[in-house]
Amino acid sequence: MIAILDYGLGNVKSISNMLDKAKVENVVTSDVLIINSADKYILPGVGSFDEGMRRICEAHWLTELKYNVLELKKPILGICLGMQLLTKKSEEGSLDGLSWIDIEIVKFKNSDLKVPHMGWNTIKTGESSLFDNLDNPRFYFVHSFYAPINSKKNVIATANYGEDFGCAIQNENIFGVQFHPEKSHKFGIQLLKNFNNL
Repeated sequence: MIAILDYGLGNVKSISNMLDKAKVENVVTSDVLIINSADKYILPGVGSFDEGMRRICEAHWLTELKYNVLELKKPILGICLGMQLLTKKSEEGSLDGLSWIDIEIVKFKNSDLKVPHMGWNTIKTGESSLFDNLDNPRFYFVHSFYAPINSKKNVIATANYGEDFGCAIQNENIFGVQFHPEKSHKFGIQLLKNFNNL
């Protein structure tokens, strides 16, 4: 079962609906007992980095989540802001991130670009089972900040918006995607199935 972590930020119902379409057992929760019993986690997120970190740090389940992810090595998937919160920090805020992936998030700085980057975009995938059975995948994006590709060891997929940027990252059992699988139709369903099958 996948536990969708509810801390007040993120499209938890949309993610749950997409997992239902993928026939993946899931629950939206902030209950410690359910979090401890789950096999995998999704950390959603929409909003600012500092607000996300404040809410995560105030959550009464963060200690248990850390144990399950870092010690028991249960997979976790961060989506959009949820991905960024898994990293060390972001140019958007002043608070430290969870630092589970050794990346620092930066902002699109090309003045010729319309920011946020919004809409469908193709991605180039690397070697990761997260992208099994995805041919020429396209995903839906809404973001102004991104993972730079200078930390190639943790970047498992890239997209281009004026420049190449990391749109999916990984550190062992910890995954993050900048795009929204829950808004990405058949590509999102397949990616969520792949995450469930890890």
